Amino acid sequence: MAKDREKRMYVGVFFSYAAELKLFLSALLLLCALATLLQFLPSRFTLSIADLRSCSAARDSPPPPPPPLSATLRSSVPPPTLIPSPPTDQLLPNGVLRRAFHPYGSAAYNFITMGAYRGGLHNFAIVGLASKPLHVFGRPTFQCQWIPRLHPSNPINASAFKILPDWGYGRVYTVVVVNCTFSHPVNADNQGGKLVLYASTSGGGDRDINLTDTIEVLTETPGGMNASLFTSKPKYDYLYCGSSLYGNLSPQRVREWLAYHIRLFGARSHFVIHDAGGVHDEVLEVLKPWMELGYVTLQDIREEERFDGYYHNQFMVVNDCLHRYKFMAKWMFFFDVDEFIFVPPKNTIKSVLDSLSEYSQFTIEQMPMNSKTCLTEDAGRTYRKWGFEKLVYKDVKRGIRRDRKYAVQPRMVYATGVHMSENVAGKSTHKTDRIIKYFHYHGTIAQRREPCRSLSNQTQLTLDNTPHVLDTTMRLVAPAVKRFELKMIGTRLQATRQ
Repeated sequence: MAKDREKRMYVGVFFSYAAELKLFLSALLLLCALATLLQFLPSRFTLSIADLRSCSAARDSPPPPPPPLSATLRSSVPPPTLIPSPPTDQLLPNGVLRRAFHPYGSAAYNFITMGAYRGGLHNFAIVGLASKPLHVFGRPTFQCQWIPRLHPSNPINASAFKILPDWGYGRVYTVVVVNCTFSHPVNADNQGGKLVLYASTSGGGDRDINLTDTIEVLTETPGGMNASLFTSKPKYDYLYCGSSLYGNLSPQRVREWLAYHIRLFGARSHFVIHDAGGVHDEVLEVLKPWMELGYVTLQDIREEERFDGYYHNQFMVVNDCLHRYKFMAKWMFFFDVDEFIFVPPKNTIKSVLDSLSEYSQFTIEQMPMNSKTCLTEDAGRTYRKWGFEKLVYKDVKRGIRRDRKYAVQPRMVYATGVHMSENVAGKSTHKTDRIIKYFHYHGTIAQRREPCRSLSNQTQLTLDNTPHVLDTTMRLVAPAVKRFELKMIGTRLQATRQ
């Protein structure tokens, strides 16, 4: 009987806790299933007790507020642009179906700035690119505004005059120089401010739309304007503004060009080189010694390749150089790195330019040199000689118009070009062939090989159906240029290759 009572007691206990036991077994089964499922989740997914606790707490708490607008704008996905509903086709009362056209995107930017510079106390110059079709076929307008730092609610407006100096050579973009002239000096108290350009399409090709871009082009900090710059003596007598350098240039040709012209222009000269992809490591090694001595400034302008323009946007580049260094040079020269300025013996570059001081601009006659034929006496040692030393045959074909290069007194120029400026105040002269000229070694700068491909000992010959004569003018100058380089920078560049 005792055993029966004990057995009935165990059964009673079992049935008394049956519900709790079922709950325990169910929970155990759920945990086993969850553990099995977690094996198939990505490794970066984790689940902790803290996660379960926060999940339980979230069930009893209100939903979080939406993120602030500033956080939304900082997200990687740009906010949607509100675009008006496009027009639809219309059936006119006369039975004609008027089709609708739906423009999207942008074919060209309204304005792309490269630089903005003071031209004095009253005026500024803004250099950049703009849509060529807009400026050729439309009537876009510009307006300038000066916003004083201390009184931003009292801006000063100015008239704006645009100049298109690239003669229509641009394709998608054309070069624009905007001149802003104020009626009185701005920032005269030197407390700082901003120059703002308003570029309006004024309908452009679409008469139903007039869009205006507001562009902050220049900021002057307190005390940052140096008014004496506009009246003081320039830092340099001669400054070279180079066009865009691109392609696989010859370091040796660049080396020769620099040594020659630094010797010619002297200690008060400076050279601004614009790299549009042509200053590779070997060319940079040639530039470095002269950069360290303060003769050369190298500007990386490779970003301009984003915007389609004539000859790597060289018109924009030279105009930016003009206005950037306008008050730093007495004379500014524009020519290429395969062209060598020459002043006859018994003259100096100073004496020549002093004689031309009454002119704001003068052009320089070209002496085209053959880039393939050298002297027979140089056979076997042409590699030792510099390019302008061994290329001695000059093209003398008559009756053709040749390009000219030029120099200006920059304070008298509003905008410039590649072969001359058409926007200059004062007189220009083209009668300079007796006192200054330039020898042009076309194509040699872009060749990474020995230029001498044939030899001759004649004083007159025909090459490529063009008459040539022997001209040793530059050959005779080469030894002095080599000595000058050795004196200035030593033997650093002696191992330079083609």
